[in-house]
Amino acid sequence: MPPMTDLRAVPTVKIDNPRLRVTEWRFAPGAATGFHRHEYDYTVVPMTTGLLASTGPAGETTASLVTGEPYFRPAGVEHDVRNPNAFEFVFIEIELKQG
Repeated sequence: MPPMTDLRAVPTVKIDNPRLRVTEWRFAPGAATGFHRHEYDYTVVPMTTGLLASTGPAGETTASLVTGEPYFRPAGVEHDVRNPNAFEFVFIEIELKQG
């Protein structure tokens, strides 16, 4: 799947050890991750309240996220995540490398 935009979200790895990886993701307005597949179970903790658009095999969805309200996804998720807001969107992603 081609990316929806050439503007890329900026990941900053904060922790990476044998048990987990913690990454801060910063999305300028319109920025996207590019299509990817998650190797591990993961939790996202939004640092911003707003919308995130996700395009995957089943099409596009838009989620309304609230600062500090986490969600969990299992390994294997495939998608491109994009910021449709007119402001920067930030979240922390915590990947669980061991069960």
